[in-house]
Amino acid sequence: MVSSKSTTLTNGFTSERTHKRLVTGLRRKGITDETVLLAMASIQRDLFIEDALKSRAYEDIALPIGYRQTISQPFVVALMSQILRSNRDKLGRVLEVGTGSGYQAAVLSEFADRVYTIERIQQLFDAAKLRLAPLGIKNVSFRHGDGTSGWTVNAPFDGIILTAAPAVVPINLFDQLADGGILVAPEGEEQNQTLVYWKKTHGSLRRVESVPVVFVPMISGMIS
Repeated sequence: MVSSKSTTLTNGFTSERTHKRLVTGLRRKGITDETVLLAMASIQRDLFIEDALKSRAYEDIALPIGYRQTISQPFVVALMSQILRSNRDKLGRVLEVGTGSGYQAAVLSEFADRVYTIERIQQLFDAAKLRLAPLGIKNVSFRHGDGTSGWTVNAPFDGIILTAAPAVVPINLFDQLADGGILVAPEGEEQNQTLVYWKKTHGSLRRVESVPVVFVPMISGMIS
């Protein structure tokens, strides 16, 4: 169920017309899940972008957020969310590996009961927590840690989403996926990545390839 906790403000970057244009563009590119579209309309992307780039917040492009990381383009955020949901009526626990700006976690919070998000870079971790706090989003738990290890204590997860690209998804993340759950991730080398998802059924995994993508590489370890 989509919450109504987020409020669209009317200012230079987030007018109702701006959000309507964003949703219209996502529909044209194949996003059909109304729950995801409502979530994308509800979360103000400009709040997750530094001031110098706010005028480009609603362009369908990735933007830098510092530390050689990016905020994904809206279409990719919506597509990964749509795949993760797969029209399931209920999405309980979701694990996000790579908090980044906090934007994807905020979108997920609109339709998941609980979002657990891990960020390896301390400065991004701190900034994301500060961004979400005033938005009234209370169903996101943050952790500064190595995302390649997942978050075992809160497993199993109905969905797992990676916002950085490993050459191969770490096997232990599949171990933390609930039966019936979906893991979606960019996978591959830096210039040859594909958005891929797996569905776990009776302990077996079915892999499906989606579209070519470009993400920053997944790196193990932590930066304080």
